[in-house]
Amino acid sequence: MSLAEQPVLVFDSGIGGLTVLREARVLIPERRFVYVADDAAFPYGDWPEQALRDHLLALMGRLLRAHDPALCVIACNTAFTVAGAALRAAYPQMPFVGTVPAIKPAAERTRSGLVSVLATPGTVQRDYTRGLIQSFAARCQVRLVGSVRLAGMAEAYMRGLPVPDLDIQAEIAACFVQHQGARTDIVVLGCTHYPFLANVFRRLAPWPVDWLDPAEAIARHARSLLPVAGQALHPHTPDSALFTRGTPDFLTRRLMNSFGLAVDDTPRPPVEVVA
Repeated sequence: MSLAEQPVLVFDSGIGGLTVLREARVLIPERRFVYVADDAAFPYGDWPEQALRDHLLALMGRLLRAHDPALCVIACNTAFTVAGAALRAAYPQMPFVGTVPAIKPAAERTRSGLVSVLATPGTVQRDYTRGLIQSFAARCQVRLVGSVRLAGMAEAYMRGLPVPDLDIQAEIAACFVQHQGARTDIVVLGCTHYPFLANVFRRLAPWPVDWLDPAEAIARHARSLLPVAGQALHPHTPDSALFTRGTPDFLTRRLMNSFGLAVDDTPRPPVEVVA
């Protein structure tokens, strides 16, 4: 496969990376995309850090061999903060575009100085995230809000299942801070699943804030690393999606089809999940 024909691989623990895929397709229309959902291991928050890192290194090796992508987007904050450096060291010839909480742009945009980061518990507890705060937001008051349930709620919501407003409200309530007459004005969405719920967040928020979605910035970075082609390189080959658990359920398949993704039903070896 020539460099011009290689696809872009977008990887996530579930369907959250579709928010990144949507933006990447706009900026890189000439490329074919392969979307990988590691649903057999979802949610990553249940994994010990070293076990997750080992799992991601092994799985990514199989994916790179199978699909020979030109570039790999790790559309998952947890995966990249845990294993980004290890992936780049293990596969130095592969360009990896990572996803990290958008703390730097939040610090640049805030007027009140009160910023919240809404993410998974693993992401908010990780030294990587605290390092971003120290480097780029030292003059801000940053509240880290770890949600155990929100990624799963977003997956259910996108599949068309009911998710009660009160449950979502309980997960985002801690993001809203009032201090000495100032109020939180930016909430960083530190998980690619969360933008699917952005309109619900806006409706339930006690006051308007900027919900900062990193998907467009990730797509721009990916675009910058690939040569620009004048026309589609795979005009007759549809973008595809594969799930590490195997064949997805009807609602998930319907969602993938609505994104123009052909689901790959090829049988795969089971993924061992370490609790």
